[in-house]
Amino acid sequence: MPTDQPSDLLAWLFPALLAFLCAHVTLECRARLAESLRSADADRWQWLAGAALAFGSGVWSLHINGLMTLPLAFNVHYQTLLLLAAWLLGVALAAAGIWASVAVRVPALAWGLGALLLTLALVGAESLALRAAASEPALAWPLADLATVAGAVGVIALLALALGSWRPAQPGLHTAARLAASLLLAAGLWRGGAQLLNALPLELLAASGSQQGLALSSLGLLARLGTLILLLMTLVVARREAILRASLVQARGDVERESLTDPLTRLPNRQAFELRLKDLGLASERDGSGLALMFIDLDGFKPINESFGHQSGDWLLNTVGQRLSTAAQPGEFVARWGADQFLLLLPGVRAREPLAARARTLLKTIAQPMEVLGRELPVQASVGVAIFPDDGAAALMVSHADAATHAAKAAGGGTFCFFEPHMLHDSREQMELLRDLRRAIEDQELELYFQPKIHAPSGQITGAEALIRWNHPSKGLISPGAFIPVAERFGLIGAIGDWVIDRACRQVHEWREGGLRMRVAINLSVHQLRQDDLAERIGAALQRYEVNPTLLTCEITESVAMENNASSKAFFDKLEQVGVHISIDDFGTGYSSLSYLRQLPAEELKIDAAFVKDLEFSNDARTVVDAVVKLGQALGLKVVAEGVETDIQRDILRQLGCNELQGFLFAKPMAANRLFLWAMSDDGPAHIDFRQSLFGDTQIPDDLDGPVPAR
Repeated sequence: MPTDQPSDLLAWLFPALLAFLCAHVTLECRARLAESLRSADADRWQWLAGAALAFGSGVWSLHINGLMTLPLAFNVHYQTLLLLAAWLLGVALAAAGIWASVAVRVPALAWGLGALLLTLALVGAESLALRAAASEPALAWPLADLATVAGAVGVIALLALALGSWRPAQPGLHTAARLAASLLLAAGLWRGGAQLLNALPLELLAASGSQQGLALSSLGLLARLGTLILLLMTLVVARREAILRASLVQARGDVERESLTDPLTRLPNRQAFELRLKDLGLASERDGSGLALMFIDLDGFKPINESFGHQSGDWLLNTVGQRLSTAAQPGEFVARWGADQFLLLLPGVRAREPLAARARTLLKTIAQPMEVLGRELPVQASVGVAIFPDDGAAALMVSHADAATHAAKAAGGGTFCFFEPHMLHDSREQMELLRDLRRAIEDQELELYFQPKIHAPSGQITGAEALIRWNHPSKGLISPGAFIPVAERFGLIGAIGDWVIDRACRQVHEWREGGLRMRVAINLSVHQLRQDDLAERIGAALQRYEVNPTLLTCEITESVAMENNASSKAFFDKLEQVGVHISIDDFGTGYSSLSYLRQLPAEELKIDAAFVKDLEFSNDARTVVDAVVKLGQALGLKVVAEGVETDIQRDILRQLGCNELQGFLFAKPMAANRLFLWAMSDDGPAHIDFRQSLFGDTQIPDDLDGPVPAR
């Protein structure tokens, strides 16, 4: 301990360092103990023991070191057992004080009780250590001095415990508070011990000293070196554990953040959105400020993904996510809901006018030009808007905004809609449609209709396209445009596609048995093409009904056909081995690669009806059709135009050189038996005839591995 006139600088600095280490290690272990109690860790006793040993050993060592700095006339000796008891008393009282300071639930009471016990540890250990000094009579302090020192140390210990328990959010402030608490407690221990020793009647100790027991000079090395090593080791362990715990906390935080983050766009994911929606919903309910949600669904994302590949699709989603994040205003929350869907929460907004303006701005932002592989992508979105509390509970906002998005898509896409109650009725109807569709195949409610394909130069029927219809028991005939999207969305398209393949092959067989050798075209969806055994199942159906493969045409949309990858190339090779004809449907709407188009085993290109519709009024449409026809002729492909509804369209297509035509101008889709009656008894339009080559025998192939020409 320092005296009024320290003998040297070391005698003055060492007890200060010792006091600081004692206080700092004690508070560090106490902090670890508090964390262990909060997390119910089993190592709580380890930290309690570390704090008690640090405090008790520090106080004991400070006493020995303080006596060594006093100007004594001879070497003081101690009774060994009594000196050991003094150390144990300090450790025990310190353990009780540290435990009380963190275990008692009321903070002020915990700090007060802890400070009292720590003060008793200091005073008790010092008093018992003095008793251990071999003197007669035994040394003791004046009560007034003892009370003064105890009161000062108690107040300082109370402040240090309170400051050490403070847990500010800022890491730097937290560290500063812990350091200040250590300095404060160290000052109390150092100065309190010094005042106690300075109050001793040293002349009595000098007059009655004994030479029996442990000498003070011998204890000095243990007190200084041993205690210092103990404190440093405990501090190292505490700091290493603190670093490890901080790393674990950071790791848990990283894992939690990752669990709330979309891995592709790095936007908050569905789980994070639901948490934020709950919080903002409660806040809006309290203050009545309102809350709006925009459900953003990209239009036509699948064709882009299928045409350019998934990497380009991922890039597009990332770009849209960045644009939405940039467009978000302070307080708003952007998240990715899934697939090509995003969400935007707008707190404090309830009026429709600003929401409508905001939706228009978002649509323009999303529709800004994007380029992939040197080509500009036509990107647009549909937006559904729901408002809380006007449109119902906050928990229903996503489903309501989703329903509004479907309404926007039904209106053609590229626009926005506010939620209306009737939209939920439409959703319920869709669910009912799904339920009925699941049993439609088993109940034989599906039926194929056939639309004739006309040879353009002669005007004769050369084949037909199979189009599925649904004979609903209560709703009547349902077109594919109403139920195919439902089937694709809920995973029924595979079963329906298999049914179409089987029924088309069976119909070709039945017509052939009746004397009509009609070529039939079927449409293959992108979902069917993902089935590895699709070509095998087509071949099996042809074999099952003994149908020549050349009588079946498989129409595949351009966006899917042009997906230049190993799996699509392998599929086309399998179809070519089966021997069916391949037609590229909706040609002109996708992004064709001429080099890849030359490699496909396709036999025809089918011009999309959108170009045919505008032939009479648009030079651009006529230019596109002319280019497709010339391209087909250059590649040796037959060109078919669908959606022909007027004589002018027919005449233009003939002039441009189309090979086949299809549309309402010639005939609407009809049941198989009606088409057969027309072919066999001329029960149809008088100006349309069937080609003579459609009547007669057909050679049955023995092996479907390759095409067999029909007779």
